[in-house]
Amino acid sequence: MLTLPKPRLRYRAPKDLAARADHLDHIALLVPVGANLAALPWGTTLAARFRARKLAATSGETVILEAPNARGTTVAVGFVGDDTEPFRLHEMARQLAAFKDHCRTVGLATAGLNGARAEQAVDALSGAALARAPLPSMRTTRKPPVQPSFEVFGPSAGAARTHAAAQGNHLARALTALPGNHLTPASYRGHIQKLARENGWRYRFYDEKKLAGLGAGAFLAVTQADQRGAGIVHLRYAPPRRPTRTLALVGKGICFDTGGVNIKTARHMYNMHEDMEGSAVALGTLLALTALKVPFAIDCYLAIAENAVGPRAYRPNDVVRALNGTTIEIVHTDAEGRMVLADTLTLASRSRPDLIIDYATLTGACVYALGTRMSGGFSNRREYVSAMLTAATASGERVWPFPLPDDYEAELKSDVADIRQCTLEGEADHILAALFLKRFVAPETPWLHLDLAAGRHRGGLGLVPTDVSGFGVRFTLSLLLDQALAW
Repeated sequence: MLTLPKPRLRYRAPKDLAARADHLDHIALLVPVGANLAALPWGTTLAARFRARKLAATSGETVILEAPNARGTTVAVGFVGDDTEPFRLHEMARQLAAFKDHCRTVGLATAGLNGARAEQAVDALSGAALARAPLPSMRTTRKPPVQPSFEVFGPSAGAARTHAAAQGNHLARALTALPGNHLTPASYRGHIQKLARENGWRYRFYDEKKLAGLGAGAFLAVTQADQRGAGIVHLRYAPPRRPTRTLALVGKGICFDTGGVNIKTARHMYNMHEDMEGSAVALGTLLALTALKVPFAIDCYLAIAENAVGPRAYRPNDVVRALNGTTIEIVHTDAEGRMVLADTLTLASRSRPDLIIDYATLTGACVYALGTRMSGGFSNRREYVSAMLTAATASGERVWPFPLPDDYEAELKSDVADIRQCTLEGEADHILAALFLKRFVAPETPWLHLDLAAGRHRGGLGLVPTDVSGFGVRFTLSLLLDQALAW
């Protein structure tokens, strides 16, 4: 079974760095532009090396040096300017925290930064260091990685949130990294059940028989080609005290996506075991919020299935009836994500939550629009746009909001059903997909949809050093805990 790392972090006062420096294998250090390097451990020598290498020490610059001690401590220094935004701070922290595999003691420190800026720097360095915990690997020649201890020289006020976000992100990435033959719908449920027991979540599973009885024809259209354990998982977190609000998290959990009858090419099918990342992010977000013991209730719905090819696979021009009674004309079987989410969103809406957030690696159009450095955001509440942008900036997980104009719905008009699943042209498909999903959310329920274009970014993104990013956990924490959303 999947196990989460249990890193050791010890917080110390910034002034303790000088006494501890010779005991550390690696020091990641963030300082303001213009800092007096001579005041740092081995400062005189480091300052001389800066001058010799003609380093400018400008905002955003990172420098890696070796300390003049017997241990050969690596000293990685980053310079923070007034204009250094959280995303750039996170990118710097990822570079600074790239300690070698043999390191057993790692220092994470700030010097010369105060107040909120110091807290941001400590959070970035700690988050980047924790994100280096190893993901699942099937390599037989791989040596067990050393689990270093971390000494944090800076404010500890945000320690609980930093750790919760890191644990949630690691869970999302670890699940997403598992190969498709190791994470099937059935084995995925096994991991989820274990997490539910460990965290006190109520667990319920809607199998295909139950979904058929409910009339979830959109979900079942996708799964009819492969009936090996597909269904919708419902998890419930109840806070210590009686909640006054309820959040619903919804995630797309396609454990492998062949494209169905409209089968993908080899290039586009590779890495399609990661098409369940939306559900993993929803699950990681639930884990983080549970660790923080938030005062609101959380329902988490995970649409777990595979989009397979077979003689019973659904086909273009089929018409199916969704859980809310809407009839859908199938246009392209590789648009399966919006199908399984349609019924899952309907199920989530029926409990009348105060807010729904869904996560999905949904459209190539969003990747074409934004690349893989940020994700797309959509909402049925215009007033949430500002909150999304603020949370995106503060969290270092950048989300760009897209509109949901009513006139675009004309593209989804069908001659034989209430709505078409998509178009064959693919133009603005990220907007059309969101408009399609909007139909399955009760109008009175505030809803946000994240199209995870940044679910995979080559070389790492923000704090995360792996291609698989687990994007969305930190963004959601900022959105829910820092922004005054009317939910």
